[in-house]
Amino acid sequence: MRQWLGKAGEDFQTAELIVAGDLPAYWTASFHAQQTAEKALKALLTYHQIDFMKTHSIGELLQLAEPVVSGISSELDAARELTRYAVHDRYPGPESEVTRAAAREHVAAARTVLDFVSVRLRAYLDAGSPSS
Repeated sequence: MRQWLGKAGEDFQTAELIVAGDLPAYWTASFHAQQTAEKALKALLTYHQIDFMKTHSIGELLQLAEPVVSGISSELDAARELTRYAVHDRYPGPESEVTRAAAREHVAAARTVLDFVSVRLRAYLDAGSPSS
């Protein structure tokens, strides 16, 4: 669970650096924003011992979490848009251009998910590893 959250944090930092810099490929920030949300939600599911299939769908992960975190689907609804950036724009083909403004919105959505999950896992994270 901590590893999922750690990876989510790394993706978030990467997304923030991209939108703050001059890299013209802002789709990469959107990709890392999606990865942030996905990994944070998987940390939450892992904490609650909820199995999940291999998926990049934020909507599917929210649905899985709803029974144990009531209201999560509506609270984080805006993050569903991030799903398309998991795969679509990473490969050659008809790409939609992601502007810096759009990438900033995606990073903000990822921050919302990461903060939401971190707050719910704070007590567990603060407790540290159990001693033997």
